[in-house]
Amino acid sequence: MSIGDDGDYGDGRTGQTRTRLPDSESDTYGTPRRTRSTLSSRNLITVVGVVVLLIAAIAFANRGGSGNSETDTGSSGSTTDQAAAQPTAPTGTKPVTGKTGSIASGFPKTEQGAQSAAANYVVALSSDGMYNATRRQEIANAVYATSVAAARKTDLDKAYSNPAFLGRVGLKPDGTAPAGLTFVSRANPVGTKVEAFKGDTAKVSVWYSALFGLAGTKSQNPVTESWYTNTFDLQWQNGDWKVTQFTQKNGPAPIGQDQTAASAEDMAKAVQGYGGFTYAR
Repeated sequence: MSIGDDGDYGDGRTGQTRTRLPDSESDTYGTPRRTRSTLSSRNLITVVGVVVLLIAAIAFANRGGSGNSETDTGSSGSTTDQAAAQPTAPTGTKPVTGKTGSIASGFPKTEQGAQSAAANYVVALSSDGMYNATRRQEIANAVYATSVAAARKTDLDKAYSNPAFLGRVGLKPDGTAPAGLTFVSRANPVGTKVEAFKGDTAKVSVWYSALFGLAGTKSQNPVTESWYTNTFDLQWQNGDWKVTQFTQKNGPAPIGQDQTAASAEDMAKAVQGYGGFTYAR
């Protein structure tokens, strides 16, 4: 999520791109398993401060162009058709086989192809690779259109290499986790929706949950879950869909079950043992 060029946070209707990371909660690890009802006000205040900084820094890095990203760019169907959810059942269409680095590429010039691209780009832009200088450049090159890639890479480097920002998140100056801790930053797409599709442009929304934090017995920023919807403006370029800008809003978030939080060890094992997906419809 990002703030706009004027430094203010966008509201999803101004064309300003926003990039947020999940809200953090107080320390869940290092003690017997707890539920949210046991959170202390002191830890909550600390976490809120971290989240505010996260939103400001990452938001700036991923800001979009000056156009109104909420403006419809055209559609291949009626308003009713656009609003209807498209099931993620098998389509019979061969999934993409190409990749740029670790990111799937070569999405077809169809609505399904645009949805697959958007879902994969949410995963890439929310990954822990954004905190590694080399991988961050690879992600930006694979995701963004050439018209905006250079500017985005410069802004991303400024945000993700800022020692003060990394320290607030709990990472070392090089973007890695301290010894004994596992850094988690992962998006899990739940569904996609074509908002507009016309010629060489598409607008696709992706609803997803996000995990963010540090798993470990001494973590001050434990792994928490948040829900967001990103809306991508995509442009067909050199045989693939690329991002020109995107906006983000909170939710819709489901009501959480009263489940016991995982221990630091279990969370670290889960993240290390279960790899992410490549999404292709």
